[in-house]
Amino acid sequence: MSAVAELVGALFDDAALFPPGLAPMEVAVPAHRGYRHGPLAPFVGPFLVADTALPRLAPVLAGEDDAEPLRIGVTVPGGADAVGPAVSSAVALAGVRLVAVEAAVAPGDPPVAGTRRTVEALARHLPDGVTGYVEVPRAGDARASLAVVAEAGLRAKYRTGGVRADAFPAEEELAVFVRAAVDLAVPFKCTAGLHHAVRHTAADTGFQHHGFLNVLLAVHAALNGAPPERIAGVLAVRDGRRLAAEAGALGTSAARAIRAGFVSYGTCSVTEPLSDLADLGLLPRFSRV
Repeated sequence: MSAVAELVGALFDDAALFPPGLAPMEVAVPAHRGYRHGPLAPFVGPFLVADTALPRLAPVLAGEDDAEPLRIGVTVPGGADAVGPAVSSAVALAGVRLVAVEAAVAPGDPPVAGTRRTVEALARHLPDGVTGYVEVPRAGDARASLAVVAEAGLRAKYRTGGVRADAFPAEEELAVFVRAAVDLAVPFKCTAGLHHAVRHTAADTGFQHHGFLNVLLAVHAALNGAPPERIAGVLAVRDGRRLAAEAGALGTSAARAIRAGFVSYGTCSVTEPLSDLADLGLLPRFSRV
């Protein structure tokens, strides 16, 4: 496998059900099956489903001919108290394989105490072999919250966008998180906002979107000892050719080290980011892109 393929293998978790895509369940599931059975399979992670959407998944799966279990990650935005019911609902579904649970700190909980409560809930309810993520609150001290996640041996999740401008962290904020996650050896994923490879301003909203290639290279900088201000500089780069040249020059061991830190991100389109990589000359253009 090439270094670039290592760098982006299974990077794109399928969040087609979530904003801004909001694909209907009966459309999103067959599309995901198509990705998993086609040339995009090496790049696509699990199918992400909110805990409240699990009841809508069952009838779609019941009408399928595909015998392969659907690999799902369940998001739990309601906090620690919602983890147990979400896990119970997911494992009771026929035709699925639960691979991840992504639990947020409950709204209104203090960041560190809420992180600890969420960690404890995952420890109680997470089935063997299922990966647990704690969405670290953007408010408060990210390093302190990450230390709680590290102590539990779980993974972190960080919100990098949404439907409002203030849902997008500035480069400096994301750089502090990346630096702390690398220091504490906490693997992390991102959620929302990483629609494209390169940092850009969205033409329709004016929102400042992070690029997933920027984040990969920011982790590389952190692994090589860069301070937060230098990491922020990598996150700020808007020159796609420059980022592509740096990514293309990485060796396989460097790519693997980066991905041990930044494991994946949720995207409502798995074809757009792959098209970006093809445009930058980093991957071939696949027929499904």
